Amino acid sequence: MKKMLITLFSFAAIFVVLVACDDDTGTSGDAGFVGVSMPSLALERWERDGRTIEGNLVDAGFTVDLQFAQDDIALQISQIENMITAGVDILVIAPIDGETLTGVLDLAHAQGIYVIAYDRLIMDSEHVNYYVTFDNFYVGVTQGNFLVDALRLGEGNGPFNIELFGGSPDDNNAFFFFGGAMSVLQEHIDSGELVVISGQTDMMQIGILGWGTADAQNRMDALLSAHYTDAELHAVLSPNDSLALGIVTSLQNLGFGDTRPMPIVTGQDGDLANVRLILDGGQAMTVFKDTRVLAEAATRMVGEILSGDTVTVNDTYTYHNNARLVPTFLADVFTVTAATVREILVDSGFYTAEELGLE
Repeated sequence: MKKMLITLFSFAAIFVVLVACDDDTGTSGDAGFVGVSMPSLALERWERDGRTIEGNLVDAGFTVDLQFAQDDIALQISQIENMITAGVDILVIAPIDGETLTGVLDLAHAQGIYVIAYDRLIMDSEHVNYYVTFDNFYVGVTQGNFLVDALRLGEGNGPFNIELFGGSPDDNNAFFFFGGAMSVLQEHIDSGELVVISGQTDMMQIGILGWGTADAQNRMDALLSAHYTDAELHAVLSPNDSLALGIVTSLQNLGFGDTRPMPIVTGQDGDLANVRLILDGGQAMTVFKDTRVLAEAATRMVGEILSGDTVTVNDTYTYHNNARLVPTFLADVFTVTAATVREILVDSGFYTAEELGLE
């Protein structure tokens, strides 16, 4: 664990951009003009990403226009159009729907504006210059491996009942998460060690549009009512924390974790409410993606593009957006459980012990 933390801190430090900011406004500088488009303020992580990127870019001397689109595709397109009209040099975009921005990226390209897709790949456009993200397939692999280890699959145990949740079908990352998890879990479903009583295993059946917590809770309510009045539920594959929050709420409302054993529930993002759930035993794990590292990598990439330097990427063969292979920088992810919360999240400064109720 000590070695892992050293790697985490070292990795983050590599990409800090040491350029002095000469502007006191906190929003502008002379190094270049960057438009940052985030999907929404509704999910904790997008506000955190947006504010962190903005702060890093301002500290590096850039003028920044940060906008949140409130999960409104038309609004995001309009905001990006306004950034283009305002004369940005680079767009950093986390799309609401990765398949809806082809037209506005054509406009950006016509103005000589570079485009960096942030965490979610923008599809169907040859004008996506770079992509910065986490290894999203490996996120799913990590969740699948956690369930295998926790249930001790492959040791003659079981069968165990599991239900599957997917992310928003309009988010390309959702398919990477699910594909990674199923690359681990499918053989155990095929062998009968894992049983999906509902029979719902297709992304179009299990996906939660917009990653909505309430929608995840409603689906879990329906699954429990239809299939688990008497049957045990041993595990729930949740691709992220916003869904896990709704899933756990549904389970707890029906006595799981009290009169019935709590299933193993996965997650992703390290949201504050979910880390508290992990400490309380309601959620088993979350895959922590240090958004500070991703924001630093995006800032470094902006600086390299505008200075004419070679842009640092570490994957040039995985992420095809149906128009081109997009050069990509992948950041590492880490598994957080109750046993590792302090070491990974508190010692790295991501949360304080006080925020998590730790002494």
